[in-house]
Amino acid sequence: MISKHSCEQSGGGEGVEVVKNESDIHPQHGPGQLTEKRIYLSSKLPSWAKTFVPRFFYVTEKAWNFYPYTITEYSVSFLPKFSIRIETRFENNNGNNDNVFGDTPTPAENVNLLDILNDPIPEKHYKESEDLSHWQSSKTGRGPLEKDWREDHRPIMCSYKRVQCSFEVYGFQTRTEEFIHRNIRDILLVGHRQAVAWVDEWHGLTLEEVREYEQTMQEKTNSKVKSSQNNTGPPAASRPVFSRSISVTDERSLKKMGVTTADMSDPSDSVPQSPIRLNSTPE
Repeated sequence: MISKHSCEQSGGGEGVEVVKNESDIHPQHGPGQLTEKRIYLSSKLPSWAKTFVPRFFYVTEKAWNFYPYTITEYSVSFLPKFSIRIETRFENNNGNNDNVFGDTPTPAENVNLLDILNDPIPEKHYKESEDLSHWQSSKTGRGPLEKDWREDHRPIMCSYKRVQCSFEVYGFQTRTEEFIHRNIRDILLVGHRQAVAWVDEWHGLTLEEVREYEQTMQEKTNSKVKSSQNNTGPPAASRPVFSRSISVTDERSLKKMGVTTADMSDPSDSVPQSPIRLNSTPE
């Protein structure tokens, strides 16, 4: 259902482009599936983040699916100090495993429990057809979910995720990492609600049918992203977001900075020179 979710979120020159989707063998986790995607999301950034990223850019997502364990990594080519890593493990319980990854238990204050029924979601993502308090599956007979569904609903599964985020840029680190964690939470909450609400679309499919479905949705998604990008035409010239200036008083300092000074008067002239301010182009 990730393929369908990606397709729904694509359009207007932004969204998810699938670059690679192929089988893979991991030395530790065995056979699985490797996917690589480009996520275009310029307009979704807060204004303070747009000051240090290009107008058009994408995030690279690489995911290794070795069910019931998966690894997902995100990177941006022009931000080498930015990274997100998400480990996932699925278990048939209601979230009561305190050390699901088998290494060091996560401190309780750092654990965030997502409830696909009771937790509020951003209004822009709400759909009545995905409201699990009204939903009912025609194939399985499951639903609707009730308030205490985690205690008595069967079958039940928990998707455990360990999210690690790093953005080592002075002045933006804390704000950026908090923004990322907050948005990942919303994405996971909406995505898992949809996985349940869309159960009639995937329940009973064979692995071959799942791959065919993924291929169809990926072609549709890529087409939406590329079509929108082509229709936007060349980007309009925009004013620099910021400029940098340097103040110097002599030719020697300018030459050290690599600034051409051929048209400037001889500094040995007895007439005092006024300070010169040069405005550089934006970086």
